[in-house]
Amino acid sequence: MCGIAGIIDKHQCSVNPDAIKSMCDAITHRGPDDKGFFATKNFAFGHRRLSIIDLSAEGHQPMHYRDRYTITYNGEIYNYLELKNELLKEGYQFHSKTDTEIILASYDKWGSECISRFNGMWAFALYDKEKNTIFCSRDRFGVKPFYYAHTENYFAFGSEIKQLLPFLSECTVNKKILMDYLVLSYEDHSDETFFENILKLPPAHNLIYHLDSGEFIVKEYYTITINTHLSHLLEDKATSLYLDSLQDAVKIRLRSDVKIGTCLSGGLDSSSIAAIASSLYNSSGNTLSAIHAKSTEPTTDESEWARKVADYCRLDLHVIEPTVNEFRDCIEKVISIQEEPFGSPSIIMQYLVFQKANQLGCKVMLDGQGGDETLLGYERYFPAYLLSLKGRNKISGLLLAFKNSKLSFFQLIQYFVYFTNTTIRVYRLKKKMHFIKQTYFNYLSTRIVQKSSASYHDILQLQLLEINTTQLPHLLKYEDKNSMYHSIEARLPFVDYRNIENALAIDNSFKIKEGWTKYILRKAVENLLPKDVVWRKNKMGFEAPVKSWFDALSPQMEHSVKNSAIINIVCNRFDFSSLDAKNKWKLFNIAEWERIYNVKIK
Repeated sequence: MCGIAGIIDKHQCSVNPDAIKSMCDAITHRGPDDKGFFATKNFAFGHRRLSIIDLSAEGHQPMHYRDRYTITYNGEIYNYLELKNELLKEGYQFHSKTDTEIILASYDKWGSECISRFNGMWAFALYDKEKNTIFCSRDRFGVKPFYYAHTENYFAFGSEIKQLLPFLSECTVNKKILMDYLVLSYEDHSDETFFENILKLPPAHNLIYHLDSGEFIVKEYYTITINTHLSHLLEDKATSLYLDSLQDAVKIRLRSDVKIGTCLSGGLDSSSIAAIASSLYNSSGNTLSAIHAKSTEPTTDESEWARKVADYCRLDLHVIEPTVNEFRDCIEKVISIQEEPFGSPSIIMQYLVFQKANQLGCKVMLDGQGGDETLLGYERYFPAYLLSLKGRNKISGLLLAFKNSKLSFFQLIQYFVYFTNTTIRVYRLKKKMHFIKQTYFNYLSTRIVQKSSASYHDILQLQLLEINTTQLPHLLKYEDKNSMYHSIEARLPFVDYRNIENALAIDNSFKIKEGWTKYILRKAVENLLPKDVVWRKNKMGFEAPVKSWFDALSPQMEHSVKNSAIINIVCNRFDFSSLDAKNKWKLFNIAEWERIYNVKIK
């Protein structure tokens, strides 16, 4: 787990060593343990290392192999031991115990097809001297970032946006992405960023740069495969399959030469990961550390549930309780770390959890991202689920939906109307965002709203859209940036591609049953956790005490918004105090991001 950098000079000139060094200096937090550089012809690689597997100097990067390949790599290939055994049988020899060397040997053996054999998270660039190409790849779901910019003179890439800003002639806002965020709350749904002319390699894509011609192609290498045979499994078989899949995903993510911990909100997803991990980790004579962020507001306080899980699973629980002053002290830092505006101050709670993990010496942390998207964990999935039912099942499904659901009948009808109708959805959003100048609504990606609304008539398409585009990507981005700022590798068992494929293939009636969301996960772990944790309805996550935080910071927030050139250009005059908390946060976040990165609007 590391940080990467690369510069290609389009005029076939050698790269200034200070430029690649500067890119790596900007991400020292991603790799405090080592640094390295490689330059030849018209390009240069840089690397910052966070040592997780094989802590010796043999893991130094950029790493060379067979006098033909050189790689700068960020991530973990969790099945590297299995791949190593396979390659040893083919006659390959290894000089380190790293997964990095396994990638190089795999590429030598299978070429670009090696990607399909990897189970993990990655973003890398691999120079092939014979082909004179640079082969870049990003993992299936985009857990690891890969940003790039191609200007008149350079093609540059890195793990963070700030590495690429010096290559731009001017730092300007991407108005389309800005409006998608303001109105639709979408942030990471395309290959564009909030910065004009800075792109990201999409998840499950390779980029091949031809050094001779200066041309590159971006090509998708993976789409989620649905095994239709799994939809015919009975409940007990489906539950067993899912549990086995999740347990193995956790097991291979415990491969590490450093201390491991886990995030614990007290909800079902993080509790399930903690329960499985503790049973494996504690058996080796260690005690798994768990970190919980407690809200100071009783309505969002989940600490009671976290303590129950910790006691039941014999976890070493550490509870932090961020104050208003701590929020005030770190808010600018978190906005800077995230590099783009984000949806909720709860991200600051996550930041503080990783800060605590760093203090405890946990260089690897497990987390529960991905459970909701794969197992129909959000109440907004109810309309799509009920529409997927056949005949009389629709009626019985509707009646049973209220048995164990948080939704009232009126709320369910509202969900139906809002999520399945593009016209009503866009109309209500525009009405709610009345303070935005009409001309800027033209930048909205209404096509993605149409796609989202249409997907509610096909629950699989809805899940695919949320996993690939509208929901999971921005959660993974928050996780990566918050964890890596504190030099911590975050590992996400629910995002194991085998686990996702199994979850999507299993019959939907085992995901939502009698109103219970994520029913199959509850059944799978009901003997691993306290029953009242398993069958909770009021899930929250690391929720921030927004009311008390905003009450304390309201004057500062309003001042920042009023002094934002971007907001003054995009918005009509409005009363900041009359806005709801969500819109207050979005506007404040934009204003602070604009100030921190000196962003202009054309």
